[in-house]
This record gives sequence, structure tokens and C-alpha cells, in this order.
Amino acid sequence: MGKDLLIGITGGGVMHTDSSPIPSLEEQFAMVKESGVYDYFDKTPPTEEINKYIKLSEKYDLPILAGGWFYVLGRDEILLEENLKKGAALGSRVHNTQIKTNHADGHIVTNEEVEEIYLRAYEIGEKVGCYPTFEVHVNMWSEDFRRVNQVGEKIESRGIPFRMTLDHSHIIFKIDNPEEQQVFNIDQAIKTGELILDPYQKNNVCDQWIKRGYVWHCHARSVIPNNPKNIWGKHQDGTVGRGIQYPFIEPKPGEYHSDWDEKKLDSWKEVVRNLMRFASTSEKNQLQQISTEFITPPDYGAGNKYSIFEHSVACAKWLRKTWEEIIV
Repeated sequence: MGKDLLIGITGGGVMHTDSSPIPSLEEQFAMVKESGVYDYFDKTPPTEEINKYIKLSEKYDLPILAGGWFYVLGRDEILLEENLKKGAALGSRVHNTQIKTNHADGHIVTNEEVEEIYLRAYEIGEKVGCYPTFEVHVNMWSEDFRRVNQVGEKIESRGIPFRMTLDHSHIIFKIDNPEEQQVFNIDQAIKTGELILDPYQKNNVCDQWIKRGYVWHCHARSVIPNNPKNIWGKHQDGTVGRGIQYPFIEPKPGEYHSDWDEKKLDSWKEVVRNLMRFASTSEKNQLQQISTEFITPPDYGAGNKYSIFEHSVACAKWLRKTWEEIIV
């Protein structure tokens, strides 16, 4: 892919804390542009705001190269089609597609159902020019990470590329995390070596996806193994956040609920390096952009006092520096 790797930011990352005023849309574009580290904006806006986004994109020279949304099968198939067309109208190359774990009728979606919606979305994406990339993510079909290869192989057996969004925070935070490894019983697969999460071990699951050329899009939100639960973030039922976000730079006193240790970010950073090494050398690579995605829902940064945007910018600077070091 040469020396071009674009760095963007998801719309949810252009803010400071969940208790501070949300910047206006124009202020968001200005913040991103003035940071000097971003090439594009990552957002699927409401239909009624598309023209406003296009105008601000042109004004600030920040193309909207990616977007995304989440979908419940049996309910949201038309919405996915509409969002792919919306992405194409905005000039987006990819649409990050999250398929929720449960079907509208309550059952856990099957691989066959994921394959069916992928093929449907693929066909639409090929027509309009905005490609669906299915994300690995908690609370989605792909939280059982083994299923990604299962579906990917079925799709490729049809002569069709399998395109995914890699958000490896959802993998790294489960390392050395017994409670999280019990979700979908992946703890048993980890014990037998069927599933390897540690990026420093051979044949780990992130490397498998990278080397197969599945990764067309990437979300960068830092975590650490056995990431602390977000005790400052509460769901409506009173449970605390699962903890899928760790400050990228050292927070100031009182900004974060747990101890901070930069060294613990190494596993997360190693996956990025592995992805960039592949992107810089392999003819199979299809990655053209990475979006930072520090956010404030309960499982992530709700209640925390550090600036989401400040940490996003710091991460983007590290991504650029790391890419420059790799392509030398």
C-alpha cells in the first residue's frame, strides 16, 4: 500500500468527558482539524444532517471516509442498506457493521444468518461503493472470536472477500480475565490452545485475521490485559462497566479510577504494530485507514475525568509515529 495510512477519529471521540458540554458539530470539525493529526472523520450521521456534514467536511478539508452502526437481525436489514447508501453519499470507503448477538426474536444469531446478511450487505456495498466491514466486538456475534474465521472461510469459499473491522481492545481486555473469558465459554478454548489471545504468542487470533487479509478497517482504543472494570460507569441496571478502555497517556490525579501503568499497554500496541507490518509489506493487505475510538458509554469511559479527545489525539500521534518507523 506504499506509505499511505490515513488516521481518522470516530465522532464519539470528539468530546472531553460525559459531564462536559458536547461541542457543536462545527466545533467538532474544527477540533479535529486544528489537532493537526487527523486525515478524516468517521461517522454515519442522521439522514437529516447529511448535508451539514458534507458542508463541514468540505470547509475543514476532512473527508468522511468511514462510518458505522449496530444492527439487530430480523429488524434492521433495511437500515443497513440505507446506511451503506448514506456512506456512499458521504464518500465513505467502509461502513463498520456491528451485528448484535441476539436476533429480534431472541435467539443467538447463527453463523448462517451472519453469512446471509454479509452477502446481502456485500452486494449492496459493491453497487454503491461503500463496503461493509463486520466488526469484532463484545455484545455482538463475533464476541465468540472463533466464529470470525468460521464465517470468513464460508464467505471466501464463495469467491468473495471477507472484510472486517479489527477492534482488538475487545480481545486484549480478556487476556488474564477469567470473568470475561467465561462469556461464550472461550475459557475452555484458551486452556486447550484452540484460541490464543496473547499477541506475543504464535498463531494468536489477531494475527490470524491480519494474515488472512480480513482487516479492511481498524478502530484504535487502548486497553490492557484484564482491564479494570469501569467502576465510575453504571448501566441502567446498576452494574458497572465491563472496562474496555484504558487511558493512553498518564491521567492527572483524580481523572481515572485505577492505577495507570504505560507498560501494560504493550500487548495492545503489539497488535497495532503487527497490523502495520502486514499493511506495509503484504500484497494481501486492504487496510487504508485506522480510526481512533475513545468513547464514553459505561463499558468504556463513562464517569472518567480525563479528556477523551486529548487521549484520542495522543493515540493518533503514536499511530503516525509507529507507522513512520515501520515503513522506513
